Amino acid sequence: MSETFDNCNIKIHLPVAWGEMDAFQHVNNVVYFKYFESARIAYFEETGINEYMQIHGIGPILGSTQCRFKAPLTYPDNITVATKITELSADRFTMKYFVKSDKSGRIAAEGEGTIVFFDYNTNQKHHIPIEIVKTIKELDF
Repeated sequence: MSETFDNCNIKIHLPVAWGEMDAFQHVNNVVYFKYFESARIAYFEETGINEYMQIHGIGPILGSTQCRFKAPLTYPDNITVATKITELSADRFTMKYFVKSDKSGRIAAEGEGTIVFFDYNTNQKHHIPIEIVKTIKELDF
């Protein structure tokens, strides 16, 4: 399946806040990572990852993240942040993110993150539980 905004099943809608802009009169680059985080958490809630972590102490930890800025965002605007898992292995997955401006209709940024499953009780990597894998595959593969 192609990695595009339209192929993402998890989408959240957020306002661009005036305070997110910087001295150059566009949304500061660090804010995009907050947008990605909000979409990632929405994904975790949809798939039961957050609930599993609360019960078992085993859950996601962000291993790496990146962003490619494509067009500036400014206030006032609303955005849609979309995400999906594009790669899945035994103990980690890769999430793709898209930030789309409602005002321009353009993709303002694309990003990617590697999320590793982690046992917070033993401070070690952990395989992704089979029930989580099943839910991810139903949603994205």
